[in-house]
Amino acid sequence: MSALTTTKPKSGKACMLCHLASGAATSSLSKARNRIFRRQPPYLPPQAYVIPDSALSRKALALVTECSPSFLLNHSLRSYAFGLAMAHKVKQTIDQEVFFVGSVMHDLGLTEAYSGAETFEIEGARAAREFCLRHDLAPQKADLVHEMVALHNSVGVAHRCDPEIALLHFGAGADVAGLWGHDLNRRTIEEVLARFPEEGFKPGMIALIAQEVRHKPQSYMSTLVELGFLKQMAKARW
Repeated sequence: MSALTTTKPKSGKACMLCHLASGAATSSLSKARNRIFRRQPPYLPPQAYVIPDSALSRKALALVTECSPSFLLNHSLRSYAFGLAMAHKVKQTIDQEVFFVGSVMHDLGLTEAYSGAETFEIEGARAAREFCLRHDLAPQKADLVHEMVALHNSVGVAHRCDPEIALLHFGAGADVAGLWGHDLNRRTIEEVLARFPEEGFKPGMIALIAQEVRHKPQSYMSTLVELGFLKQMAKARW
């Protein structure tokens, strides 16, 4: 893996709009192909997104449970499940333990316990990597967890990275803003929402992101918010 991502500065609007337009065009083409060929996304049964049976996974879940409001914890768990359900988009095998740990910890920087001077993605990435190293995860895997957290919302970048990074990007984007819904099986969506209910997720998450941008106006999320991301979140429906 190349050098770790250590900053997430504010992106220019023109660059962000270009990435968003490219993503929208790709999604529209995918939807059209699905309609033409009458393709349905594969169903992912609940046993496929159970928490990995490892000490690291259990400890990561315990840490996030302790410091996160329930709506944020469940968002992270839905992101994990939805990411796995879109594995057909990357067609590569993943390390499921690493994927779970990175997914469940990806918004750690939005919590009071782990917020800091850097953008929430970088604060969370550092904390997640340090946690993994303290619990004896191999450094290369800890670096991957770091990049999952740091890049999970990086438009135009994350989908081209390691499959764990790409799938968290897809899973979190689906849960936050309804993106890539056409790549998720309807039954899977319903079962994931039933297993990990929203519990006031949208207003809670909108408030956290608004606070992040207010306190850190040069953060990466600032450009997305200026382009209407919070409104898209509020309107998103499954």
